[in-house]
Amino acid sequence: MTKPAAASALWPTAGEMLFSVKTFIGAMLALYIAFSIDLPRPYWAMATAYIVAQPLSGALRSKALYRVLGTMLGAVATVVLVPNLVNAPELLSLAMGLWTAACLYLALLDRTPRSYVFMLAGYSAAIIGFPAVNDPGSIFDTAVARVEEITLGIVCATVVGSVVFPRSVGAVISARIDGWLRDAGRWTLDALAGRRDDEETAAARRRLAADAVELYMLSTHLAYDTSLWQGTTRWVRLLRQRMVMLLPILSSIADRMAELRRNGAQLPPSVQALLGDLSAWIAAGPHGQREEGVRLRAAIARIEAETPAGPSSDWNAVMLASLLVRLRELVETVQDCRDLRRQINSGGREAGVTQERRLVARAGDGAALHRDHGMAILSGFSAALAVLLCCVAWIATGWPDGAVATEMAAVACCFFAAQDDPVPAIVSFTIFSTVALVIDTVYLFAILPMIDGFPMLVLVLAPVFLVIGIGMVKPASTNAAMALAANSATLMGLQSAYSADFAAFLNSGFALVFGMSVAAIVTGLVRSVGAEWSAWRLLRAGWADLAAVAAPRGGGASADRTVFAGRMLDRLGMLTPRLAMVAPGADVAAADALADLRIGLNIVDLQRGRPALPPEARRAVDALLDALSRFFDRHASAVAAPPPEQLLRLIDRALARVTATGLPGRRSRSMLLALVGIRRGLFPDAPPYKPASPAPVSPSPVDMREVA
Repeated sequence: MTKPAAASALWPTAGEMLFSVKTFIGAMLALYIAFSIDLPRPYWAMATAYIVAQPLSGALRSKALYRVLGTMLGAVATVVLVPNLVNAPELLSLAMGLWTAACLYLALLDRTPRSYVFMLAGYSAAIIGFPAVNDPGSIFDTAVARVEEITLGIVCATVVGSVVFPRSVGAVISARIDGWLRDAGRWTLDALAGRRDDEETAAARRRLAADAVELYMLSTHLAYDTSLWQGTTRWVRLLRQRMVMLLPILSSIADRMAELRRNGAQLPPSVQALLGDLSAWIAAGPHGQREEGVRLRAAIARIEAETPAGPSSDWNAVMLASLLVRLRELVETVQDCRDLRRQINSGGREAGVTQERRLVARAGDGAALHRDHGMAILSGFSAALAVLLCCVAWIATGWPDGAVATEMAAVACCFFAAQDDPVPAIVSFTIFSTVALVIDTVYLFAILPMIDGFPMLVLVLAPVFLVIGIGMVKPASTNAAMALAANSATLMGLQSAYSADFAAFLNSGFALVFGMSVAAIVTGLVRSVGAEWSAWRLLRAGWADLAAVAAPRGGGASADRTVFAGRMLDRLGMLTPRLAMVAPGADVAAADALADLRIGLNIVDLQRGRPALPPEARRAVDALLDALSRFFDRHASAVAAPPPEQLLRLIDRALARVTATGLPGRRSRSMLLALVGIRRGLFPDAPPYKPASPAPVSPSPVDMREVA
């Protein structure tokens, strides 16, 4: 008889139990060494071991390094600020609040594991500095002691996690890559078969973008991994960038197939055979032969030569030519993904020099991430305001434990600032911190007075902290378990000799809850936003980028397609979980960020090709680019509206002018690819484009096989 799903989720796995045991061993080792060398607050070493703990060895080592650097930076800020401003508590409070805000701002802009440096620097200054204001002369010794305690906890947790049955981040990345490529393969087969997307499959397409973003974040830990994957960081990132470019190609293929089907077009037998061969090659997965990919590219070129199209070709011929161009790009991109996957599996040793240069040139640099300066500033302001309000209460009342409240306000604001609405997480953290107070009360005043010696201490701590460790690795309980672990360790205040005082303990506990409550209230009033609001903000950021690349004298001509695609798909990855949280009928749910990406890539291509156009065609393209820039600029600053019919007329006029220029094949392919792609992205339901009669300025017909 099988266990119910809920029961299976609650019951710990062997991996979860191993993680908990390793974390507990690291924490106890740190506590023992802290006792032995007589550090003033040994419990900080124990708490840090839990705070830094990660199931993956690479993530543990990178987080450990960033935490040490952040703590040291925060300690330096404390040594600079506290002695110089201690006699002006208002200025010191303002300076500490501004420091926390500035560090949080930088942390939110980074969006990689490196952001941990800035976040730690922000709230470490509060943790070190505020309790030391009554003895500013010893601030240097206090700062050094905090760095020693925290570093000790980090080192112990890292050594145990790296030596005792380490779990490689490389193995996780490998599984994610294979899963992503399988999902993309299924989409490819659907697109080639001309299957229509429903809402469920559309959501699955968006999740591919989110998975690509997550893969990039995981790859940042590879340099710190303990496995053979350590040297494959570059190749994983190149693969991720080719994966990113695969998504708009597949979207374009699906769009062209849908348009041909809508117009009742019958694919030539040669194209139908090509689609069948291509589907078989895709279905073979990584076992598909490279020689077959070369044969497919040759077949596409042959079909293009057999189906000539001139400037007066009908729209179905244009769509077919466009489809063939995208199919060629699909074969090249899939083959690159497979080559890079084999290169990763070989530890980076398989590719020859020529192949390596080709892969690097095609992948480009697509690591650009979305940065939201506005929300980062607002989050920093919220943290500074919470710190200042706690400081005001502390100064006004002379509260002995006001420093604790101020510390916890800074910690709570920083920990959850990346969320759209941090308030529920802060409230949950506060609730479980209160539970930690109850646990510590039992330990301090009922259990610890009856034990003697470190082995007995370990024995009595094990039951609770081993359970907490299991909760830390379960996604549903991570935040709650982290609150229990960090606050149980710090509030217990373990020393080499028993010295608990109930009144002081209760006062510290109240200060902790008060500081977090202030953080929740201030964040709720100043910073909290909904998922739909954040989704619109992401979409508007994308539209602002489209307006910038479309500006006739803007950055479109020099924009890197892969960087642009990386940033847009990063936003799409951030958008996906938010769309899952909004109401089904919300306007934001109808937005198509993948179509926006396709439009943007075509605008970049249009900008690059426009200088080679004759004056009349260049004026038509410039008028279109100017109209596109103004349209997306309005989109980014106001409520989204459908594109006006005038924009469709400008696209068709530019198409007519460009097809009449007689440009060489490669240039005409790029320009017509871009114009047709923009038309399909903005006006998917528009009537087919009807080419005008050949213009007198055209010295020779344009090969419409190059159109996309």
